[in-house]
Amino acid sequence: MEKLPKIGIPVIIILIILIILIAKSAVTIGSGEAGVLYRTFDDGVVIDEPPLGEGFHIVAPWNKVIVYEVRQQELFEKLKVLSSNGLEIQIDASAWFLPIYNELGKLHQNLGEGYLQRVIQPAIRSAARSVVGRYTPEQLYSSKRDVIQEEIFEETKKILDNQHVLLKEILVRDVTLPTTIKDAIERKLKQEQESLEYEFRLVTAAKEAEKVIIEAQGKADANRILSASLTDKILQDKGIEATLELAKSPNTKVVVVGSSKDGLPLILGNN
Repeated sequence: MEKLPKIGIPVIIILIILIILIAKSAVTIGSGEAGVLYRTFDDGVVIDEPPLGEGFHIVAPWNKVIVYEVRQQELFEKLKVLSSNGLEIQIDASAWFLPIYNELGKLHQNLGEGYLQRVIQPAIRSAARSVVGRYTPEQLYSSKRDVIQEEIFEETKKILDNQHVLLKEILVRDVTLPTTIKDAIERKLKQEQESLEYEFRLVTAAKEAEKVIIEAQGKADANRILSASLTDKILQDKGIEATLELAKSPNTKVVVVGSSKDGLPLILGNN
């Protein structure tokens, strides 16, 4: 009976050590994450195997697992850059990115957990300065925003090539100009719009006047052709036709048609 406590103490110690080892060895990787294995007594970061996926894993207690988020992430940036004429422009932009899953080990080995600050932010800032410097404030404010957004994306993507990161999109959310420049651009755009509206009214009025002239010319040509074709005989025949139509009316009492051979008027009447 006296030996039981002496045996029980080592067992308890072993159990505690096992629990600690299991706790150190057990790794749970959450949803949207992946783990990079670091082998302390081997070659360090494992780059020739896929990263550890979601779920529960057992690793040697002397090894480490560095967990990375592998879902799409968004980075917001407020960039102050210079336009082509040296004015300071503020651009609010965001980038959609994610680490390349099968290159996660190389990402950790070459850049580490601070890869966002080491490569992504500097790449976006460099591309934005390069692109915006090609345009005037007026172009940035109005017609070129979509073009600028696409160019910043393409240049950032080139910089991030072979950096183990996938850039999916760059969105330019806002372009802020100095107040005086913004007001001047808005006045200019308003004047251009008013000028275009005035030109449109002038063109419309000219087309309407041309239409009236064409219609009047057509009527004049028609009357001239009709006048040239009318002879005294035709006019006399037309007059007789009209008079005969009038004679058919029940209210007609006396109708003068023309003159007889003796020069006397020919009178028709109804009973």
